[in-house]
Order: sequence, then C-alpha cells, then structure tokens
Amino acid sequence: MALPDIFSKEAANSIIGRIQQLTPATQAQWGKMNVSQMLAHCCVTYEYIYDESKYKKPTGFMKLLLKYMVKPMVTNEKPYKKGGATAPDFIIANERDFAQEQGRLINYIGKVQAEGRSRFEGRESHSFGVLNATEWNNMFYKHLDHHLRQFGV
Repeated sequence: MALPDIFSKEAANSIIGRIQQLTPATQAQWGKMNVSQMLAHCCVTYEYIYDESKYKKPTGFMKLLLKYMVKPMVTNEKPYKKGGATAPDFIIANERDFAQEQGRLINYIGKVQAEGRSRFEGRESHSFGVLNATEWNNMFYKHLDHHLRQFGV
C-alpha cells in the first residue's frame, strides 16, 4: 500500500496538524528524545537538502553501505520499528526550544510540499544518491509518521 503523498496539500496538512497537537510537555511512548529534540531530529532530513554545507557527505565504504543497505529500508513503505539505530547526524543530545523546532519543521514540510513532486524526481540525496519522487516521499513521510506516533499523535 502506498504511503500518503507528502507532496499533496492533504498529506502535508495532515502531518502539520499532528505536529501542531504536540506541546512542550508531550511525552514519548518509547525512545530517549524529548519532544523538542524529536522535532530537531526530524529537521535534519530537511537540513540535508536545504543546508547541506552543515553536514559532511559520506564517502567510500560508508557511502556504499548507505546506498545499498540503508537506502532500501529508508525508502520503502514498511514502517520503522521502535528503537532502531540513529545516524550520528540525527542524534540531538542538547536541549532545544520547542516552538522554534516546531516552526522549523512545519516550514520545511511546507517548502517540500510547495516545491512539489517534480522537484524531487531524480534529485540527489545527501546519503543515498539519486532518488525518485516516490523514494523521497516514503523517506519524508514514514520518518515523520514514526516520530509522531512515538509521541502519540
């Protein structure tokens, strides 16, 4: 079954509505991050796209590992399991401002939706090489859905 299309207004607005249900006091149902850290964690995917100079691209063996082992798990339709491994760039250990991180994530989702599916067709990913729009959609949607379920929304 296909995942909702994050490039559509309906799916983007649905995800944004779930993000807006969060409060600084929302507790995780599993995992180590608090809600503000989770929002910042979710922003990393978009920082890879819109502020890629902030992160070093993988090379050598790591690039191959990501492309051939991790990419299929990240871009398929199967939901993530609880307690999965987190890439170092995505580990948010310091405290973050809830409202700022919530606003940043909502803005990134709006930007992706406004750019549309065609902008992501054949676009190169920071970690996985060239992806088609469906792979981008699956990566965006299922990561957000996973963490929103983690926080009960």
